[in-house]
Amino acid sequence: MKRLRRIRDLMAGRMDRSLTDALLGQLKATKDGAWLAAAMISGEVGRTDAHERMRSIEHAGDRERSRLVEGLRNALVTPIDREDLFRLSRSIDDVLDSLRDFVRESYLYRVPDQTRFSPMVDQAIAGIEALEGAVRDLGSHPSVLVPRARAAKKVGAGIRRMYQYEVARIYSGEITAEAMKERELVRRLEIVGKAIGDAADAIADGAMKR
Repeated sequence: MKRLRRIRDLMAGRMDRSLTDALLGQLKATKDGAWLAAAMISGEVGRTDAHERMRSIEHAGDRERSRLVEGLRNALVTPIDREDLFRLSRSIDDVLDSLRDFVRESYLYRVPDQTRFSPMVDQAIAGIEALEGAVRDLGSHPSVLVPRARAAKKVGAGIRRMYQYEVARIYSGEITAEAMKERELVRRLEIVGKAIGDAADAIADGAMKR
């Protein structure tokens, strides 16, 4: 009996690492996308170059998501509920997709001054890093994992508040074509904040079901 339990534990640990590694791979691609957006905003990377580079980053994220989905099909034991793992992966994918849309629309709209977007993108990076910390601790007790998830959710909520202030600023002035372009770009970043919060919820829900 002890031997069977030991074999089961070893198999669970191996599966846990495989699934966690795929999620961390997704988050790495997502953070790369956020860093690229930050570099574009600062002028370190041109909009056209950022638009091109984001494609390969998105493909990297898609590969890791496919690896997670395949791992879920074969996993005997998962660190948290399968449904919550899938929700988590989907929400991370939503973060990267929204960052891709932000970069693409910046390329299309050519808003002259992008510096106002920097604080929101910086917070997106902080939220992704908070999710990374939570994913590394997926197998931990809820008393450890839930506070990590809440920290990530708090960052996501902060991004959404920043969006509200930006919209108020935009609407306080003359409503021009440029102002509406800014409105669309900050909306993309608001969706990033929502997706970070959704990912945090998936982690917290999964932790509480254990």
